[in-house]
Amino acid sequence: MERIRMKDLPTEQRPYEKCRKNGPETLSDGELLSVIIRTGSREESSLELAERILDLGGPGDGLVGLLHHSLPDLMKVKGIGMVKGVQLACVAELSRRIWKRKTLACRTLFTCPGEIADYYMEDMRHLEKEEIRAMFLDTKQALLKDVLLSRGTVNASVLSPREVLIEALRCRAVTMVLVHNHPSGDPTPSREDINLTRRICEAGGLVGIPLIDHIVIGDLRYLSFREQNLL
Repeated sequence: MERIRMKDLPTEQRPYEKCRKNGPETLSDGELLSVIIRTGSREESSLELAERILDLGGPGDGLVGLLHHSLPDLMKVKGIGMVKGVQLACVAELSRRIWKRKTLACRTLFTCPGEIADYYMEDMRHLEKEEIRAMFLDTKQALLKDVLLSRGTVNASVLSPREVLIEALRCRAVTMVLVHNHPSGDPTPSREDINLTRRICEAGGLVGIPLIDHIVIGDLRYLSFREQNLL
C-alpha cells in the first residue's frame, strides 16, 4: 500500500497546521502525538506511527498505554529511536506530574484512606515494579513531603525503619503513611507487607510519629490497613 505522506494531505488535515488554526483541543490523540514526534519513517507518516504507538498497550489503551512503557520498551518499536523514545517518555512523565499537581491543589488535606488512594492511583497503578513511598503529614494532615523508599519487591528485612524516621524527623512530620503498589492489580497485602508495616509502626510509636495507615494500590482499587484493622 502506498504511503500517504503528511505533505500530501490538504493543509487543513495536517495536525500541525490544524493545531495552529483551530487549537490543540480539536486534535485527536493520534494527531496530538504526531505533532510531538514530528516525523515518521520511510514506511509511514508521523500520524500513522502515532496511531501505532497508541495501540502499544493493546487496542483502546490509547495515551494511558504510554504510562506502561519504559524508554527501552519504546525503543524496541520500529520507527522509534532514542529521540522519539525520550519525547514519549517525557510526555508520560509530564502527564503524571500534571495530574498529581492538580490533585494536590484540589485536595490539600488527607483525612481518609480514599483520598490518599485517589492521589496516588494514576501515578502508581501503571508501574511494572513495586514501589513503596512514605507520606509525611502535619497536624492538619496536609502533605509535607513524600519520599520513595524502595523500588522492587517490598522486603521488610531490607528496608530500614531508621531511614523512614530520619526523613520524618527532617520534615517535622506529625504522622506518616506508607503507600505502595502491586503490579498484579490485586491490593491484597502479602506477609512481607504486613511485617514491614508492623516494624515501621513500632518504630514510629517509639519516637512519637505514628504510622496511621498503609495503602496498597492495585488496579483502580486499593486496600487500607487502617480500614481492615491490620494496624
